[in-house]
Amino acid sequence: MQLDIINTKGEKTGRTIELPEDIFGIEPNDHVIYLAVKQYQGAQRQGTHKVKTRMEVKGSSKKLHKQKGTGGARKGNLRNPIYKGGGSIFGPKPHKYDIKLNRKVKDLAKMSALSYKAKENNIVVLEDVNLDAPKTKTFTGILKSLNVGRKKTLFVIPEYNDNFYLSLRNVAGVEGTVVNDMNTYDILNANVLVLTESAAKLFSEAAAEA
Repeated sequence: MQLDIINTKGEKTGRTIELPEDIFGIEPNDHVIYLAVKQYQGAQRQGTHKVKTRMEVKGSSKKLHKQKGTGGARKGNLRNPIYKGGGSIFGPKPHKYDIKLNRKVKDLAKMSALSYKAKENNIVVLEDVNLDAPKTKTFTGILKSLNVGRKKTLFVIPEYNDNFYLSLRNVAGVEGTVVNDMNTYDILNANVLVLTESAAKLFSEAAAEA
């Protein structure tokens, strides 16, 4: 898949880059995408939900009245779940929502998500941007030039850059990540995927080594 490299003004530089078909041109597998997204969202859950059982709520443990001879129903104590303030039955208990996925499954899910973005023509390759200091105004100007200002955008750079992250963190609808930290959920959650030129080259190098 060949794409034009765009400069910060939104103009073609005259250079192109080849994105490997082994990563951006496969037949997407929807089921592994589902599994990867489920794993990601499950990992975000704290799992600290908890209700009190009849053994944990406050109240007397004395039987309200004798078992027989009252003409009424049998009753236990005030902590019985049928009474107001009593314990809860079958309520949630703390537990983890993590699920395990093999590395090959996660990689296939990520490549499937990237292939969807490629098929929809929602990938932009931007020439490398060097920010000497955090500049949100400069960053929003780049977004405007790329015509992605109102779209959820995922910026992908080759390695962590403090100025880059500080520039985009206050821009609504924009997330940033490095190539090695990309995940299926972030790719699908974005409307547009913006790869810097150096980041795009890493994909080609990874495909060549495979």
